[in-house]
Amino acid sequence: MFIVGVAGVLTRRNAIVVFMSVELMLNSANLTLITFSSFMGNPVGQLFVFFVMTVAAAEAAVGLAIIIALFRNKQTVNIDEINILKW
Repeated sequence: MFIVGVAGVLTRRNAIVVFMSVELMLNSANLTLITFSSFMGNPVGQLFVFFVMTVAAAEAAVGLAIIIALFRNKQTVNIDEINILKW
């Protein structure tokens, strides 16, 4: 699942699809942490997943706000066409 997320980040040009691919990578890492936490019988991994999900929720809110602001300025979500940081 992580490899599918990496492939989505590297190959797609739509900012929303790239954003969803990053979320997929975070969720696959969380799934791995939960699995190993359950296998080892140690709840520390599950607590770490809780904090990662909290950060992911904040990242989702800020990321979507940035994508909406870029769309309002440039009328596109294509990463290749957004050159707002260039001089």
